[in-house]
Amino acid sequence: MSNQIILPRIMQIGEGASKELPNILTSLNCKRPLIITDKMMVELGYTGTITENLANHMMFADVFDDTVPEPTVASIQAGVNAARDGDYDCIVALGGGSPIDSAKAISILARFGGEMRDYKFPRIVNEEGLPVIAIPTTAGTGSEATRFTIITDEVSDEKMLCVGIGFMPVAALVDYSLTLSLPPRITADTGIDALTHAIEAYVSQKANPYSDSQALAAMGLLAPNLRTSYSDGDNKAAREAMMLGSTLAGIAFSNASVALVHGMSRPIGAAFHVPHGLSNAMLLPTVTEFSIPAAPERYADCARAMKVANETDSTDTANAKLLAELTSLNDQLHVPTPAQFGIDCEQFFNLMPTMAEQALSSGSPNNNPRIPSAEEIVALYKKLW
Repeated sequence: MSNQIILPRIMQIGEGASKELPNILTSLNCKRPLIITDKMMVELGYTGTITENLANHMMFADVFDDTVPEPTVASIQAGVNAARDGDYDCIVALGGGSPIDSAKAISILARFGGEMRDYKFPRIVNEEGLPVIAIPTTAGTGSEATRFTIITDEVSDEKMLCVGIGFMPVAALVDYSLTLSLPPRITADTGIDALTHAIEAYVSQKANPYSDSQALAAMGLLAPNLRTSYSDGDNKAAREAMMLGSTLAGIAFSNASVALVHGMSRPIGAAFHVPHGLSNAMLLPTVTEFSIPAAPERYADCARAMKVANETDSTDTANAKLLAELTSLNDQLHVPTPAQFGIDCEQFFNLMPTMAEQALSSGSPNNNPRIPSAEEIVALYKKLW
């Protein structure tokens, strides 16, 4: 059996990678970029640095900075309008997962029209939109190296998963120096998000030897450096490891798919506006405990790759250490429960059946080692509370 591996055409990785943008654009025969970002990137000066660098190479970019956390149909439509109104030949996506996901969606809709719902899974989007050059500023989503985007339908409160080669950036500039300004909370949430990507890619029923190699390498970089990057944000070695680990985890799950954590996470984010990485972090210990019996050896491999278990540990011991580590990470990185986040108990419990159906309809739970029923997902939501 063979597996199709999809990657960005160009990956520039390491300190200062973002400065290579003019050369990357030239190699792609692009001259007129639209930068899609958010207002924080403008305030931090990252957007100005990029536009100045481009101008020094006689490339003049416009900026759309109205993307929002957890992008919605309405928020990307404004970007689609901006992209259509100019003579742009590419999009530069600057920021965390939300601006990059927004840029991917805008790339397709600006060229082909329609509504975001027209492109949601199970449709596979292989059409080529405007080329996207992704410059991530968080070590978390891995969106710079994935063929996915997630956009919330604010009418139905559904996070729509959109899949296909059309959403893969043509280039990724992975520059860990852009993460040095990240505050601890975002560092924690995006870091556990990346770790979740690596774990789920490895235990996914769609895992393959290539994705396994990326997932194991990602876990080996992420787990030992998460606490350090959270407590000491200026630690360049930890930041570099987290950034590379995040990209490798993105490559892993883009080529193997995520599983139950992500399936259950998206409805929580859509209904209660919990940041995606944070809802993943909330769920990871509970879902891992549920799933271990169906793939004990795979989860034991994860524990060893994360360096919380060693080769002499039995499978059961390694998995016990894995669960202890995931719980410890949440405690030390101050990941709240849904109640501590401020979610209303009655509303959460009333929405559980709907959230379970939305989770299943996304397709992600079917990749899990232990495929749950709707009733089992509801039970997991109750346990999470």
